[in-house]
Amino acid sequence: MGEWYRNGEPVGEISIASRGLHYGDGLFETIAIRAGSARLWEYHAERLTQGCERLGLKAPHTDQLLQQVTDAIRQSDVPEAYCIAKIIVVAAPGLRGYGRPRPIETETYVGAFLTQPVALDKYHKGLDTLLCETRLACGSPFAGLKTLNRLEQVLARSEVLEARLFEGLTMDADDRLICGTMSNVFLVAENKISTPQLNRCGVAGVMRRLVVDVLADTDCKVQEIDINREQLASADEVFLSNSQFGLLPVKSCADWCWDVGPVTQEVMRSLAEQGIRECRL
Repeated sequence: MGEWYRNGEPVGEISIASRGLHYGDGLFETIAIRAGSARLWEYHAERLTQGCERLGLKAPHTDQLLQQVTDAIRQSDVPEAYCIAKIIVVAAPGLRGYGRPRPIETETYVGAFLTQPVALDKYHKGLDTLLCETRLACGSPFAGLKTLNRLEQVLARSEVLEARLFEGLTMDADDRLICGTMSNVFLVAENKISTPQLNRCGVAGVMRRLVVDVLADTDCKVQEIDINREQLASADEVFLSNSQFGLLPVKSCADWCWDVGPVTQEVMRSLAEQGIRECRL
C-alpha cells in the first residue's frame, strides 16, 4: 500500500472522525515522480489550490507541500527514479453532520508508492478498451476536480478489471463522452483534435492540460466540445492522457477500431520534447 506521512512524520491510520471517511470531504493529487522530481508540479499545485477554494478548504502552502512530497519520497523505500506520490487534503474533524465552516482547516497526507511503467508495445500498437455501462452524473458542482468522492470511477474501473483490459471510456447520463476511468480522452477527425468538455462532470487531468497547452499555438489546437457516441465511432484516431503514462493510443473500443495515426504520433513527440519520456517513439 505504500508509505504515508503527515507533517513529515510516518502515519499508519486516520481518525474515525475524519470527514474524508464520513463524507469524502477532501481532494487528492496523484503525481508522477521521475528522476526524483514531481512532474507537472505547477499544474498539480494549481488544481489542488483551486479545488480547495471551490470546496471551502484551507489550502496547504504549495512550496511546503512540495517539500513534504520530496521528504516522503526520500524517507520511504520507493525508488526516486520512478514512483508515485499521492497527496490527500481532507477537511479537519469537527462537529458531526454534513455542515461545516467555509473555509475549514485541513489535514494533509502524503504517500509514496511503487509503480511499473506501461509496456512499450502499448505506445506503439495502442490499447483495447471498452465502453463502460457506468454513467457519470451530470451537473456536478465538483466537475473537473479530483475529490475524494470516486464511487463512479470505482464502479467503472471494476468493469475494466473484469474485462481484463487497461482502460474503459465513460459517458455521462446524457450520452456524452467524458473521459476514461483514470484518463482523459482525445479524438482526431480530419486532422483536428477534440476533447470532451468537463464543465458538467469528469476530471480535468494535468496531462490533458499539458496536451492542450502544448498544442495551443499550432495547427492542431485542441477543441473542447461535447462529443457523442457517433463522433467517437467515426473518429480517425483516439488517444488517452494521464499524469503517469503520458499519452497512449487507443486501437479499439467495443466494435469500433482506430489506427495509431500520424496526429497521435506527432502529439506524442511533442510531449516527449516537454520531458514526458514515456512518449518517446
